[in-house]
This record gives sequence, structure tokens and C-alpha cells, in this order.
Amino acid sequence: MDSAALRIHNAMQTVFLLRQRREKDPQLGAAYLEVKRLQAQRFRATYPDLLRNQRYEAAAGFFLTELYGDQDYAQRDRQFARIAGTIARIFPESVVETAASLAEVHALTEKLDDLVARQWLASSTSDPATRYVACWRAVGDRPARIEQLSTVLDLGRSLDRLTHTRGLRTLLKMMRAPANAAGLSALQNFLECGFDAFAKMKDASGFLGMVEARETAWIASLFDQDAVACGTQLRQLLVNTETH
Repeated sequence: MDSAALRIHNAMQTVFLLRQRREKDPQLGAAYLEVKRLQAQRFRATYPDLLRNQRYEAAAGFFLTELYGDQDYAQRDRQFARIAGTIARIFPESVVETAASLAEVHALTEKLDDLVARQWLASSTSDPATRYVACWRAVGDRPARIEQLSTVLDLGRSLDRLTHTRGLRTLLKMMRAPANAAGLSALQNFLECGFDAFAKMKDASGFLGMVEARETAWIASLFDQDAVACGTQLRQLLVNTETH
């Protein structure tokens, strides 16, 4: 098994183990979904300008759907795990590296969200914003949060590089039927949607720069800002998503 395949395999093992634990504990599973929904709301409220911008809306929507959303990724995860050992024979090397980056950021995100969900379950605070800030701080691990953002940005840069690879969009289109036949429709959809979203920008550096700046500021706020002020800021963000 080559390095990229091993990275995918290890990441998927982490994801499946966490999912199995939540399936055995419905209360933890419900807390996990609450955390995911709140985080998706926070993302939408942080990037309303990008989600409505003709140039950036597709990429912002792609990040929300594939990285920061509350969707069920079980089908895509099963497909990743199934082809971990053979992915290099199915997709070009550049695509394989992008898939490995996705698997790794997904596994790290699942791990962190699971930890926050466990704190959420143990909390009796009724206000979601206050509760989330407290749970985030209880989990801590700032290096892991910085690594999570760094991996997301690396994934974005990988997708950006793919859009500059001559003939790759045509190749992806040609692979649609074989991928569907092999039961890889979710992975194929991720690759095509990501390619098209980033190709629309022509240059993703501005978009990724805004994501880096805003997420870095948000991480700093959650770790360093006064807890009451941070909760108030998050509460206002969540209200903004509900009124738009």
C-alpha cells in the first residue's frame, strides 16, 4: 500500500471507530449532530459575503458542504475505505494526493467534533453559544485546531493546482461512468464539484487568504477572548443565520 493509500486507510479507520462509538451511544450521537449543526451555522454566518459573491460562492459552498457542514458523509467514507489500496490505479497521482488530504482533514475534524460533543453532553448550560465556547475550551488542543485549518488550506491549494492541470477536467468527466460502475459516485462527485468550484475562481489565493484570516481570528477568539464576549459574538452570528 503506497503512502497516499495508507494515509486514506488510517484516516478512515479513525472515522469508522468514532462513528461506531456514537452509534452505540445515541445521546452522544445527538450531541455530535448539535455541534455539527452549530458549526455549519457559524460558517455560513462568517462568510455571507463569499456565499453571495459570484466568483467565490461555489468554493465557499463547497467548503461548507464538504468540510464544515453537517451532512452525513458515511457513503463517501465507505467509498474511500474501499478503494484505499487501489486508488492510485484509478485516479491520477495529483488527484490521489487531494483525496488523501480530504481523508486526513475529515478524520481530524471528526476527532475534534467528537471531543466537543462529549463535553456538550456533559454540560447543563442551555444557551448553545455559551455552551459551545465552554466545550471548545474544555477540549483545548490549540495545535490540533491550527493543524485542522492548515490541512483545510492545503486541500484548497491542492484543488487549485488541479484546475491548472491540462486535460484533467476532461479526464474527470471521462471517469464518471467507470467511477459510478465501481460504486465511487460520492468520491467522483466530490472531485468534480471541487474542481469546478475552484476553477471558477481561476486563482484561489484570495479566497483561501480570506478563509485563513477569518478562521485564524475565530480560533484566537475561542481560545483567548473573554468567554462571555466570545459567547455573545457567536450568539449574534447564529442569530444572523436565522434571520437571513
